[in-house]
Amino acid sequence: MTAVVRLLLRLLLFAIIIVGIISVWEGMKTGKWFSLGSSEETETTHAMVLEEVQSLGKLELVRYNFKDIVEHEQIVQWFPNPKAILIVQGEAIGCIDLTKITTSDITTESDTVVIHLPEPELCTYKIDHTKSKVYNTEYAFTEEAKLVQEAYRQAEKQIQQSALDMGILNQTKQNANLILKPMLEKISGKKVVLRYRLKATIPNPR
Repeated sequence: MTAVVRLLLRLLLFAIIIVGIISVWEGMKTGKWFSLGSSEETETTHAMVLEEVQSLGKLELVRYNFKDIVEHEQIVQWFPNPKAILIVQGEAIGCIDLTKITTSDITTESDTVVIHLPEPELCTYKIDHTKSKVYNTEYAFTEEAKLVQEAYRQAEKQIQQSALDMGILNQTKQNANLILKPMLEKISGKKVVLRYRLKATIPNPR
C-alpha cells in the first residue's frame, strides 16, 4: 500500500468520523436520539418549487400595528343592505430601499461621509388573518363570502391610508438616524450624515 493510498484512507476515515459526530449532534439538538422509543409516527410529503429568488435590500425601520372594528355595508335597492362586521388586526411597515443607492450617492468630506438615501417607502401593509375574524354578517345570504372579502379589502386600504396619515414615512426617516446612522459610523469609522434626494416637481403645462 503506497503512502498516497494510506493518506486517502485516513482522509476518508476522518470524513466518516466528522459526519458521524455532526449526525449525533443534530440528533441531540432536534431530540431524535431521545424519542426513538416513541410510538407516534408522522409522515409529511412536500412538493415545493422555488419560483423566484429576490435580493433583499429594503431596510425595515418602523412597524405600525393596527386594530380596527370594520363595519362594511353594501347599498342595494328594495332589500335590506347586506352588512359585515369584522374585527381586524394588521400592520404597516416603513422602509428604505438600500438597493437604490449608487456610488454617486456617497461622498466623503475629510472625516465625514455624506449619504443621499432614497425616500422612505410604505413597503408593506397587510391584514393578519390569523388574528382577525368575522364578528357578524347580516342579509348576505349567498353573497356572504364576497361581502366579507370586500370588507377585508377595504380594511387593508384603510391600514395603508392610516399609516400614511399618522406619519409613518417621517418616522422611518427618524429611525434611520437612530438605527442606520450609528451602524454606518461604526463600520466606516467616520461621522455619517444622512440626506434624502430632492424630489423635483414639474408644474402641469397649461
